[in-house]
Amino acid sequence: MSINKSPQIDTSRVHKPRIKKNWIPVSAGILKKDNRVLVGQRPENHTLAGLWEFPGGKIELGETPEIALARELEEELGIEAEIGELKIACTHSYGDVGIIILFYEVLFWKGEPKTKHHMNLEWVTPKELTKKNIPDANRKNLDRIFRAFELKNDT
Repeated sequence: MSINKSPQIDTSRVHKPRIKKNWIPVSAGILKKDNRVLVGQRPENHTLAGLWEFPGGKIELGETPEIALARELEEELGIEAEIGELKIACTHSYGDVGIIILFYEVLFWKGEPKTKHHMNLEWVTPKELTKKNIPDANRKNLDRIFRAFELKNDT
């Protein structure tokens, strides 16, 4: 009687399965006045509390990134905004959650930005922004942001 042996598999070349992350899509808006950009300080009861960020937020199911950003700017700042071109897309991981951030130019807005969501709002120069406590996802992309939005980091 013959016994069928299973073929030997070389497991040294098998890749270990990667841990799948949950991804959150986010739209962020760059509002510029001269060589200053608007940043808001995140509320105390939210993730990354107290950090300074560009306005924007999560893209809800069924929304385009531009519609989501216009909605978020109205909710967070109380402004009606005309969203321009996508300038940068980048990713970052916070533990087992990944985010993809789409940075858009905000061409025009109606109304003066108000602190409807953030604790504080500030118009800052690129140099001032580099000294602020900002999320890692933004910090690692500052040079790209400055270039894409033609912001001079010397003032």
